[in-house]
Amino acid sequence: MPFLSASPSHDKPLAVSGMIPTRFCPMRRGAFSPPVYRKHLVRLIVSMLLVAAMFVVGGPAIAAGGRPVPEGNRFQEQPSVPGASVRRTKAGRTSFDAKYEKVRDLLATDRQLTSKIKSIARAYGIDPIHMVGAIVGEHTYNVDAYDRLQSYYVKAAAYAGDSFRFGYDGESIADLIARPQFSSCVSKQTSYAVWSCRENIWDRQFRGKSVDGTTFPNNRFSAVFFQPFYAGQTFGLGQINPLTALMLTDMVARVSGYDRLDANDANAVYKAIMDPDISLAYMAASIRHSIDAYKSIAGVDISTNPGITATLYNVGNPDQRAAALAARNSSGEFRWPEENYYGWLVNDKLAELRSLL
Repeated sequence: MPFLSASPSHDKPLAVSGMIPTRFCPMRRGAFSPPVYRKHLVRLIVSMLLVAAMFVVGGPAIAAGGRPVPEGNRFQEQPSVPGASVRRTKAGRTSFDAKYEKVRDLLATDRQLTSKIKSIARAYGIDPIHMVGAIVGEHTYNVDAYDRLQSYYVKAAAYAGDSFRFGYDGESIADLIARPQFSSCVSKQTSYAVWSCRENIWDRQFRGKSVDGTTFPNNRFSAVFFQPFYAGQTFGLGQINPLTALMLTDMVARVSGYDRLDANDANAVYKAIMDPDISLAYMAASIRHSIDAYKSIAGVDISTNPGITATLYNVGNPDQRAAALAARNSSGEFRWPEENYYGWLVNDKLAELRSLL
């Protein structure tokens, strides 16, 4: 898809009219003494050259940190909804429309919830519509919404007394990551980098393979080692999975002040993803990371399109997906990131969802 140009309001830098301002003009008597005049003129010329360079490289959007993704959906029709989601919905004797209306009504009537969303979004520097989109997508296609926020606190309390452990077939997560194959991850500087490294090693060296006498399932790292009840399980208002929470714990600790999570303390991880307040912080951190990854890796600003951030919240792995987009775009023809069925709904209902805030 061809690159769409920036809006006309950005056709030229506001601070540069194309002429040297009168106060710097040597024809005006007494404006500056020659040395001062030369100093200001040099500054002006350097500024103009920098602005011009940014426009040559990729337009005003590139200078600001990425080409903004145009609003709306790339697809005219909604992409297919996965069969598992369809089957879950039928088993619950409901419909996607009914589930959408239920979560929409929760957001419309629970002002405590929307107030928390706006406050947390502000802390992470994102538009709250991205969080609303993620909540709507999760509760339309993956789980049913409760009628009010308080119900999520009650559900979280129900897990508080249980004892959990992350592991597979008698091997704890601590034992797994102590294997020499994971040694290169120790030097990583952030929780996101550490757990991404471990996930990549799992995919390359353990997934579907036999290692030291143990045969590991051909399944995702998070599904095998971090979901003791059943694969694919996510929790709470934000429907966060434990591995995602471990990846994002540094950002959440820094921005929101919550304790850092440890894979050896599964109970604390579950508390974080079940508690609505903490879960919302992890949701915001996930969205913030996706936006930053696409800017730094693919050179596009997805903060302008809630359907794209919702899609990434649904499918995960924003760094790898941003790298894949950058690789495709490096071949010549520029393409925008595309929404899936989940993000398509968010963009399609965007006006209604914004009214909830």
